[in-house]
Amino acid sequence: MNWLLKFLPADKRALLELAIRITQNLDTPEERKKVADLTKEVFKDGKVSIGEWAKLGSALGVFKIDEKSNDR
Repeated sequence: MNWLLKFLPADKRALLELAIRITQNLDTPEERKKVADLTKEVFKDGKVSIGEWAKLGSALGVFKIDEKSNDR
């Protein structure tokens, strides 16, 4: 894949590399799809609440949250 990245403009390449690093711990296609769908949902209105950030971070394995206290 690195050879393919060389054809992208530097800004796009940096964003793609960031996305790859963020999602590298997602093992299955189902996990990746779940996170992709959740990310689209969270960002759809252009505003992200603290609870939504927590939910997204939890789905990515960055940290854990108590689902009972989540407002969404």
